Amino acid sequence: MKGLRATRALGPLALLAVQSVAVAQGTVDRTKPPELGPPPRVSLPPIVTRQLANGLKLLIVEQHELPLADFVLLVGSGGTADPSGKTGIANLAATMLREGTTTRKSLDIADQTSFLGVGLFPQASWESSTLSLHTPTAQLDSALALFVDVALHPSFPANEFDRIKKNRLTELLQLRDQGPAIANLAFPAILYGSAHPYGAPLVGTEATVTSLTTADLQSYYQANFKPNNATLIVVGDANPTQIEQKINALFGSWQRGDVAQLTYGEPPKSSATTIYLIDKPGAAQSSFRIGAVGVPRSTKDYFALTVMNTILGGSFTSRLNQNLREARGYTYGAGSRFDMRRAAGPFTASAEIVSAKSDSALLEFMKELNGIRQTVPADELSRAKRYLQLQLPGNFETTQEIASALVPVALYGLPLDYYNNYVESVEAVTQADVTRVAQQYINPGSLAIIIVGDRKTIEEALKSTNIGPISIRDMRGQPIQ
Repeated sequence: MKGLRATRALGPLALLAVQSVAVAQGTVDRTKPPELGPPPRVSLPPIVTRQLANGLKLLIVEQHELPLADFVLLVGSGGTADPSGKTGIANLAATMLREGTTTRKSLDIADQTSFLGVGLFPQASWESSTLSLHTPTAQLDSALALFVDVALHPSFPANEFDRIKKNRLTELLQLRDQGPAIANLAFPAILYGSAHPYGAPLVGTEATVTSLTTADLQSYYQANFKPNNATLIVVGDANPTQIEQKINALFGSWQRGDVAQLTYGEPPKSSATTIYLIDKPGAAQSSFRIGAVGVPRSTKDYFALTVMNTILGGSFTSRLNQNLREARGYTYGAGSRFDMRRAAGPFTASAEIVSAKSDSALLEFMKELNGIRQTVPADELSRAKRYLQLQLPGNFETTQEIASALVPVALYGLPLDYYNNYVESVEAVTQADVTRVAQQYINPGSLAIIIVGDRKTIEEALKSTNIGPISIRDMRGQPIQ
């Protein structure tokens, strides 16, 4: 004790010297990474559920640490509800929500959000449209008045739409010169075909965007923005009873109505792995998108697939990234993901590869896609599960993050205790589970391989891999006649 008190009296430098001696004596082995402890159990505050008479559902989480509140109005219609020949309408309708209401112009909305110190963010995805509000509780009433006006009374002004449409057409034009963007658009078009909603680009095409009118936006809004097709997520410094009263006063007059049921159809079946080559003359890199139709979010194999994909391409230490980036140096990053939606979304393995190594990279991709179908080592499985479990608490540090995490709970009807049981659900995944789902959902014999690159320098080398026949496609993924 006397020696310890003397060391403390000498201050930090003496402590550092003592630690250095301890390291020199071997009490700390810096040649090995520290062993991870057991994952902490995540326990979210209770989720209070309510429903207004018009069908609007409420999910409320009290979080009183800071005087802040987040609101997410989640409408259960997105890009898949785009009418035929009008792709991009959901995305543009969401963008236009901030551009004017029946009582406020675009500049009025911008001025008020700045004055109140609030954030107002519209967005559309494949399956939903959202309007999010982040506000100090000191400004709650004024912020909610703005929020409800933007959500329920958009006017879709023609002058603002002309500006937004021109910006979108410019963006679409710019995408033509970006290999990764071309690959991202061509991949779902080839995988799903034109008859399936997932085969169309969420942002629309030059033809569809050009044809859209404010009447189209209004029609889409009226058909889909219904309280019985919506959930309002509330997280923050708010009492559930009081906030329900406020929401009822603001949203209670919103009229419910029928919402058309979506039909997705069946994507085309692939019988053999095919390389779809899209020419981008002079490209210094080749954009790879390799995959197949995957699974819906409702799959019982969600956790097994999540763990399996973490091993394959879902983390920095995944097999794809360690092989193609760390060992080979072909790319800055390679990965894979299952995009799970209401219907079966795509499984995609992807990377941007230095052009001269396109054939070599393809062989390594196929090696890993075949390899994941074999039994994974126990230590690799354990690391993947710890990766998923230990990063989970970081997703709930702010009211915004909690609100965002509740979106899939509301959208896909997940149990309210989904995140509280997440650690245990991941832990329950076994080696046999990983092998089973890899063999069931990743078939190297029936993959779509989209490669955007300089055809004249990579085509012959790709042929020599004997992975599959080569089909030449245009920038939209369509066959070249």
